[in-house]
Amino acid sequence: MAKFDIIMPKLGESIIEATITRWLKAEGDMISEDEVICELATDKVDSEIPSPVEGKLIQILCKEGEVVPVGQLIAVIDMDGENAVVEAKAPPAAVPEKGPAPVADAKVTPEAVPDVAPAPVAEEQNIPEAASDRFYSPLVKSIAKQENISAKELELIKGSGKEGRVTKEDVLEFLKNRTAAPAPVSTPAPTAAPQKAEATAPAPQMKAPTVTASTGDQIVEMDRMRRLIADHMVMSTHVSPHVTMFHEVDMNRIVNWRNKMKDVLLKRDGEKLTFTPFFIEAAAKALKDFPGVNASVDGYNIILRKHINIGMAAALPSGNLIVPVIKDADQKNLLGLTKTVNDLAERARNNKLSPDDIQEGTFTITNFGQFGSLTGSPIINQPNAAIMGLGTIHKQPVVIETPEGDVIAIRQRMILSLAFDHRIVDGALGGKFLKRVAEILENFDENQTI
Repeated sequence: MAKFDIIMPKLGESIIEATITRWLKAEGDMISEDEVICELATDKVDSEIPSPVEGKLIQILCKEGEVVPVGQLIAVIDMDGENAVVEAKAPPAAVPEKGPAPVADAKVTPEAVPDVAPAPVAEEQNIPEAASDRFYSPLVKSIAKQENISAKELELIKGSGKEGRVTKEDVLEFLKNRTAAPAPVSTPAPTAAPQKAEATAPAPQMKAPTVTASTGDQIVEMDRMRRLIADHMVMSTHVSPHVTMFHEVDMNRIVNWRNKMKDVLLKRDGEKLTFTPFFIEAAAKALKDFPGVNASVDGYNIILRKHINIGMAAALPSGNLIVPVIKDADQKNLLGLTKTVNDLAERARNNKLSPDDIQEGTFTITNFGQFGSLTGSPIINQPNAAIMGLGTIHKQPVVIETPEGDVIAIRQRMILSLAFDHRIVDGALGGKFLKRVAEILENFDENQTI
């Protein structure tokens, strides 16, 4: 029997798991190549899994509603078609058994020890050992490691997921009610080394205030996307020390040129000319001049990104946000950026974005001005190092220097804001970058065509 394994694909940067929302095929069904077999939901976008091969679906290994880590086997297809026979579900059980085997093998050569021994020790400090048959998702393990939750404590958490599985919400609820000093659980002899115990004890956990609803209040439960946005924002503020700078920009040239060209472009190409492409073009040019802003942090390493992929925060009809990404924005002209922005915005509004449309962003732009705000202090979209906020463009009187002296004139002005990760972007770099963006916008060539 020629079998083909269907695994949970990687659906985007930083996405480590997805929920199977619906199986479109059942065991025993014949499947054509590229035919969709199930639907998925992640923290950023909904997606589908098409079959890469033709054959019969002989095994479904994950249920609807189950949260599945990236890389896990979810189904098996027999490429021999009608002659397929359903086999026992042995493959998934074999996966976890491979891990401990090299560690337990007494005949491991000395050369192999440095390559395989340290990794399991570091990864499994805060999760149950092999003696426990309880399953923990990669996300739960990650939270347990970050919050210093011991294996013993994790075992005591009551799971609310399917078959008693511990979910992210269960761990977060545990942290809310956790005592300020859980160190005694993992410290057998505090009297022998009191100073060491104090030095390694976890910091007290912040506890959210108790909130009660009053008579007449309406309680609206967050939907899945809003919950994930909330968690992502809280995580970003904890991970990155935010600093925000502001710079006022004269937009007169761009406003006048856009007013002159927007009808021409609409009639000729059917494209709406918004202000967003101008800011993406300016940011892309400035990122080439200051690559330290087009970066990410990995521990004590700085990753300077080769590609300039600019995400634009878009408001959805539901009130939630999503960030489609313009790939290689520095290689597109103003017309190309206009078409790409319009396409992504339209598909975002209609929930038609693909996983590839929202991943690999290296810098983000968010527009406060579309709601009439003068400016704002945005939260960094991890794992980016910075995010630029756009205030509303409005008329105001300003002093202008002329050969005949200073004059007061009415100009189109706006305020740019830049929030950056102070671990790798200092005030000098952030200020120079923001000033460069302003210079590009203010010196826009009014004689160019589109």
